[in-house]
Amino acid sequence: MKVQRVVNTVFKSCSYLVSHENHTWLVDCGDVDRILPLVEGHLDGVLLTHAHFDHIYGLNLLAAVFPGIMVYTTIEGQRELLSDKLNFSRYYGEPFVLETPGIVRLVDDGDEVDLFEHIQAQVVCTPGHSPSCVTWVIGDMVFTGDSWIPGVKTVTNIPHSDKQQAAASEALIHSLAENRKVYAGHAPEV
Repeated sequence: MKVQRVVNTVFKSCSYLVSHENHTWLVDCGDVDRILPLVEGHLDGVLLTHAHFDHIYGLNLLAAVFPGIMVYTTIEGQRELLSDKLNFSRYYGEPFVLETPGIVRLVDDGDEVDLFEHIQAQVVCTPGHSPSCVTWVIGDMVFTGDSWIPGVKTVTNIPHSDKQQAAASEALIHSLAENRKVYAGHAPEV
């Protein structure tokens, strides 16, 4: 498997392309113009680490380019995708609401999503930063979104965040990350 990181223009959020044998999955969706040239073969779906606007704002364009593409998130993530207030986009000048809610596939803690032959993504719910936070474990890789960004304190001073849940989620992610590569939701400051 190959992983490519895209640093998006909004808050340096990161999207990741995970490719294997002419198939690609996307983790979070920001700047589609930066993502598209990196898609290898068929784009099979999108795994959301959470549904704050800086991790989802490219989904409507992506769905237009790839009709029928599926987006995997929790029930809380679905609520955020459908509300510019819950995903915070209304406060940043470009309100975002997912235009095709039928593309959402709900997942819950412990579920697995088949990515490639004999390769699954495990769903680990890691709320705290947001109720919709999911850490995706794919083989020796952990995609943490904003639940844990190494060297950065998890943001819990926003609506619907929970400091105690975040601390518990961080502890869980630390155990998951042992002997795995961590792919966080934002690029380190350059």
